[in-house]
Amino acid sequence: MTDTKTPDIEVPKWDVALEALVKEEYGKQGKPLRLEDFRRLANQYTIRLDDIMATLLELAVHGQWRYCNPQEIPQIITRDEVDALYKRGRIQEADMQAYGGSWYPVRSAE
Repeated sequence: MTDTKTPDIEVPKWDVALEALVKEEYGKQGKPLRLEDFRRLANQYTIRLDDIMATLLELAVHGQWRYCNPQEIPQIITRDEVDALYKRGRIQEADMQAYGGSWYPVRSAE
C-alpha cells in the first residue's frame, strides 16, 4: 500500500509500535508469547487487546510472525481468515480465543 500524497512512501500494513512492543516482550521472555501475555501488555499499557491481536494477525499473514496452536502445531493464517474476524467490526474476544496457542517472530536470514 502506498500513501497517495507521497507515492514513494510505503505505509505499514500493521501497527509498528505494537509490533515493537510484542517483539520486545518476546525478547524479554525468551519464549513464545501467549494470549495471556498480550492481555497483560494491553492492561499494562492501556492498549486494546484486539489492536494487539490485529497486529499479530497481520504480521502472521505477511510471514513476520508465526502462530502455533495449543498442541504446538504451526498454523498458517490467511488473509481470508483475518478478514472474516472483522465481520462484526473489531475482533471479538470470543474470536481471539481461537489464537490461544503460542506466537513468535520469524527469524530473518540476516
